[in-house]
Amino acid sequence: MERFLVVFLGGGTGSLVRFLVGTAIMSRYAGRFPLGTLAINISGSLLMGFVMTMITERADAHPYWRLGLVIGFLGGYTTFSSFEWETYIETRAGLGWMGFSYVLASVAAGYLAVWLGSYIAARS
Repeated sequence: MERFLVVFLGGGTGSLVRFLVGTAIMSRYAGRFPLGTLAINISGSLLMGFVMTMITERADAHPYWRLGLVIGFLGGYTTFSSFEWETYIETRAGLGWMGFSYVLASVAAGYLAVWLGSYIAARS
């Protein structure tokens, strides 16, 4: 039960921070470009690289740190960081073609899924 609580607390905190950061950025920026989301995705990716490297390669961290910080906090903050980490791992393992395929498939299929969901909703 503790594991669920750690993920829950981390996820709630990450979601709140995402809201606060996105709102702060967009309240200062009048353009249409989603600068808040871009900043969140990039900072989440930076945090993912840092935290995962520290947890898996540099520190003898308790498993709850990964649950709370990576799955919880960063999962609530942005899932884009997970996508970036998985791509990095494949590329680092010498499977650059797989990393590239994952990026291409995720972006293309993700966009198609958003379009299809919007299309279905508009006709319902």
